[in-house]
Amino acid sequence: MVDYFNGRVLLQPNEIPKEWVNILPDLPSPMTPLINPMDGKPAPPEMALAIFPKECVMQEISQEPTIPIPKDLREIFARSYRPSPLHRALGLEKSLGIEGDDIKIFYKNESYSPTGSHKPNTAITQAYYAKKEGLEELVTETGAGQWGSGLSYGCNLFGLKCTVYMVRISFIQKPGRKILMEAYNAKVHASPSKFTESGKKFLEKDPEHPGSLGIAISEALEHSLKSEKIKYSLGSVVNFVLLHQTIVGQEAKLQLAKVGITKPDIIIGCMGGGSNFSGLMIPFVKDKLHGKLPDLEIIGVEPRACPSVCKGQYRWDFGDTSMKGPIVKMYTLGHSFIPSPIHAGGLRYHGMAPIISILNNNNVISATMHHQTEVIKSGLLFTKAEGILPAPETAHAIKETVDQALKAKENNEKKVILFNFSGHGFFDLLAYKQYMSGELEDYELSSEEIQKALSSREMPNIDESQF
Repeated sequence: MVDYFNGRVLLQPNEIPKEWVNILPDLPSPMTPLINPMDGKPAPPEMALAIFPKECVMQEISQEPTIPIPKDLREIFARSYRPSPLHRALGLEKSLGIEGDDIKIFYKNESYSPTGSHKPNTAITQAYYAKKEGLEELVTETGAGQWGSGLSYGCNLFGLKCTVYMVRISFIQKPGRKILMEAYNAKVHASPSKFTESGKKFLEKDPEHPGSLGIAISEALEHSLKSEKIKYSLGSVVNFVLLHQTIVGQEAKLQLAKVGITKPDIIIGCMGGGSNFSGLMIPFVKDKLHGKLPDLEIIGVEPRACPSVCKGQYRWDFGDTSMKGPIVKMYTLGHSFIPSPIHAGGLRYHGMAPIISILNNNNVISATMHHQTEVIKSGLLFTKAEGILPAPETAHAIKETVDQALKAKENNEKKVILFNFSGHGFFDLLAYKQYMSGELEDYELSSEEIQKALSSREMPNIDESQF
């Protein structure tokens, strides 16, 4: 259904995709294996199975072009929040002076989920598989709290325990997220915490340590290994998470087709670990790699305070700060990197998803970066124009969308721009308060800081000739 009055394009529950889109068979260069940090060799299946639910591990390495979404899951999605609407950003277009049909801006609104972001797409799925496997608890890390909220919600649906290690600076900045997670019966710890050996090590050095996603991952991994009935759950980066998010891009393709658009010109998403960006763009990337959308421009947006793709190196690195988890090949700023306390906590991870890293390294997609103040300014512009306050992470995509639209206007170009509205900012009011009062700071990561982290003796060197 197309609601022309307010620019919404809706789908019916029976139009929820029945399969996830797997990009692994289509990648322009092969997916690199997970590496065992103990011996530097490709990790055996047993290592992944000790960490993640079994079905997720099988999906991580699957070469099937599509993977069926269980009917039970589709029914849960339909009862909760899917399909999510696609909006024509008519208010934003008007505010930019591009009214008409030459430049069209659309956004896929994932803030409709119970927790306000795209995260439940994989959180519910992982909890579903964990329950079927007979597990009792899932444990995870979270930056801004959107992923932790999503997993808490998913675990509550299936009667599983949930423990969340939340990056300390976000724990302080976003108390509402902690309350929401606890409302879903989750236990939430500020990371670094006193509950793991990994956390204690950092607290001993600095009792007020701001934390990082790398540290929180180390704590969650350590916790998950306490019992065979506990598994680790991840909200971004790994292949199976990106797979679960492709429900977003598939819906968007169908919705665009309903208004006569089969070939968007530009697709934009913010990216920290890569889940929401990948969820929107992978179904379109598949078409681009098959020659159906050769001119499609796909842009991932990072914060200047943590630009893993824009300023990092494509190399092997640990996924966590304490070097407990597998080693992966990705764009990275170094696992010891501690990011500045920007409000976009979901974009403060030191590395990037291997799938995105491969696509960027092969020039299939591109990346850009923006300062925190200009991002929040764009978020307020969107709020006034469209009525929804975006999360600071989402506002990165909005900033780039505005830039691309104004560029097209200046060049008298016709463009269809699609971006992912990955989540609302109702728990992120402090960022907007600080901006309005002139207290919000920008952080620019210096080349010296990057080089210091990347030149650490602890950075792994992997012999790729072994596989």
